[in-house]
Amino acid sequence: MAANFAFQMQLISSKKGITMQSGFVVATLVNMGMNLLYTVLGLAIGLLALRFIDNKLLTNIKIEEELKNNNIAVAIFSSTVLLSVALIISFGLKM
Repeated sequence: MAANFAFQMQLISSKKGITMQSGFVVATLVNMGMNLLYTVLGLAIGLLALRFIDNKLLTNIKIEEELKNNNIAVAIFSSTVLLSVALIISFGLKM
């Protein structure tokens, strides 16, 4: 009788271990999915911001053409805009 009870307790604890492991995997996959979503969202908003700046604010300068001409100043400006937007989005998502 005692051996049967010990076997049942071992079986229950092993089932809980499997449940805990599968719960951990599910939580990890959900976190990875959310991080991927935030990354895609941040990239899309950053590119839209850069497009807006290129078309509306800097009407005399075309960023894509200047980048094709290897203009380092425009490359630094573009990367600064993207980094700034990424920082704003990341702080907004943490709240």
